[in-house]
Amino acid sequence: MSKDAKKAILNNVDIIADDILDISRKLKENPEIGFKECKALKWLTEYLENKNFNVEKSIAGLETSFRARYVCGNGGPKIAFLCEYDALPEIGHGCGHNLIAPSSVGAAVALSTIEDLSAELLVIGCPGEENGGGKVILTEKGVFNDVDIAMIVHPATVNLTYSTSLALDAIEFTFKGRTAHASSMPEKGINALDSTIFLFNGLNALRQHLKDDVRIHGIISEGGQAPNVVPDKAVAKFYFRAKERSYLNETVEKAYNVARGAALMTGAEVTWRKFELSNDNLRPNRRLARVFEKNLKKIGIKDILPPQDGGGSTDMGNVSQVIPAIHPYIAIGEENEFISHSREFADATVAPRGQQELISAAKAMALTAFDVVSDKELLKEIKKEFKEE
Repeated sequence: MSKDAKKAILNNVDIIADDILDISRKLKENPEIGFKECKALKWLTEYLENKNFNVEKSIAGLETSFRARYVCGNGGPKIAFLCEYDALPEIGHGCGHNLIAPSSVGAAVALSTIEDLSAELLVIGCPGEENGGGKVILTEKGVFNDVDIAMIVHPATVNLTYSTSLALDAIEFTFKGRTAHASSMPEKGINALDSTIFLFNGLNALRQHLKDDVRIHGIISEGGQAPNVVPDKAVAKFYFRAKERSYLNETVEKAYNVARGAALMTGAEVTWRKFELSNDNLRPNRRLARVFEKNLKKIGIKDILPPQDGGGSTDMGNVSQVIPAIHPYIAIGEENEFISHSREFADATVAPRGQQELISAAKAMALTAFDVVSDKELLKEIKKEFKEE
């Protein structure tokens, strides 16, 4: 049964290949930024409804989110295939989300018609990965609480089945001072921009006393309007990242103290806020990742890097903190061809190799989900590892 079923799964993906490739191309040609993915929502949910999935839209209060459900047999383990479909401003789909969504849809649809399968298949539409973290809200609202495992495959320039990510806090600091003529009455002014510069210098000094995995990078988004006016307002935005959420919290508290000191040095006032939702560090499930790697090799992808730590951040980290999850990468080109978050990467998603690997991702996810559903011991091992960690 298992061998025949896997052949049927692979065949099912091939049957719907043109459909999901068409969706990926439409997404690429119509990029939408996070939380405004109206066209993407329409195309993805209409296709799933046509394949007899029960679709709920605007879950967890997010207008462009969705949850599509298909119960196979008498039901069973709940397997979630996650979709990302937002694009980057100006660049478009330079992160390849136009491949992520249709590959997850394809995996679920391919499984839905397998005979004697007992499972609950979920396709969860997660908006705004690039600019706010829809999965953060979905996680906080309990969308994943009763899900057994979740998976998503991300295009890249390498094949990698196990990679962590950094926890992330996005903090905006606002300094307020007092305007004055910068030449004739400088003593009357309180320079908010000076405080912002002191903040940068203080954080640069702080770096040498932090763990090596910490990353701090920022910009001055507002710093005055004219050089002959003492700026009474200055704003800086920073990303703070670390391998573990607990240490990131410690680091951010130190940054707040630096900001307080920067304000005291000029007499300015300082406030801060999170301008994006925070990402937790990604902790992929090793057992599940090994199953995915086995299936990736089964379909012919064998040049796979060993497990490694990642340097970026993703809201998939929040999901991985509440249920077993994986976030593997599949290569749509070579490392010397292009980089992520570029127009060249966006173009590669609709090139022959990018389209081919969309199908590969759908197949590998579908096969992995089948293994989990059909092997109770495997699911126990996956959950045991999650609880122990």
